[in-house]
Amino acid sequence: MFDVDWMDLLCRAVLRERTAELVAEACAWSVGLSDRPHLLRRRGRLVETGGTTGDRAATGQMLSGDEDGRLDLGDARPGSFADALNAVGPDGVVHADRFDREVVDPFVLATCVLAAERARDTRPAEWAELLDDLGEDGTDLPAVVAAGEWEAPLRIDAEHLVLAALGDVPLLQVEAEGLPLSLVRRAEALTREAAAPSPPTAPVEDPAASGAVFLARAALADGGLPEPVARTDADRLLALLIAEGIEPEEVAAVLPHLPLAPGTAGVVLGLLAARG
Repeated sequence: MFDVDWMDLLCRAVLRERTAELVAEACAWSVGLSDRPHLLRRRGRLVETGGTTGDRAATGQMLSGDEDGRLDLGDARPGSFADALNAVGPDGVVHADRFDREVVDPFVLATCVLAAERARDTRPAEWAELLDDLGEDGTDLPAVVAAGEWEAPLRIDAEHLVLAALGDVPLLQVEAEGLPLSLVRRAEALTREAAAPSPPTAPVEDPAASGAVFLARAALADGGLPEPVARTDADRLLALLIAEGIEPEEVAAVLPHLPLAPGTAGVVLGLLAARG
């Protein structure tokens, strides 16, 4: 292991600074747990107990069972956040594992990246020496973090911070605290989904032009032109289409349905216009 203790300490310091953010994210993540059907594993099978997780939490009943759960959460207070983490989900995995994957892991990575940015900006000499030791050039900070191996011990610290703040708190109270941020996170997710580019869709074929499209595809297959057809072969493509019996006024309708390189259709239409 490289002598990077100072960076490890910096990561821990940044994590402590972000404790309130981590706790808030944990509360937001918990929203909805109480609405799910409560499950227990009995003799190796998952069974519903007949109520929701929230029903049991409200009456102070244990949410976790004897056949699942983590040892470090085994003494959780009934109905608490820690008890909910130790309960099993419909996929047969305890919620604590999903919490680590969805909250702790990304939060710790972001914290280490923030620490790396601070080290780069405030300790340039030590940062340069660290990069040399790790064999990184510093352009990819997540890669630097992975090479430095600071995440694993920080995950343990992060889990301890969450449990210290929320472990004994009733699940329903944790959910109530997390509801505002949960709504914000959901809105952010919807915004990202709306902003994501839609996958390209094939042009809708005009039924009236379907016969011409069939002929055009046949002409292209028989003509031996490499696909997608390049701009330099636009004249040959146009000649094939006309020879196949496609009317000049039909050419524009069939081009979107052919495998053409960018710009080829424009050149074909230009040649067609020049023909009069």
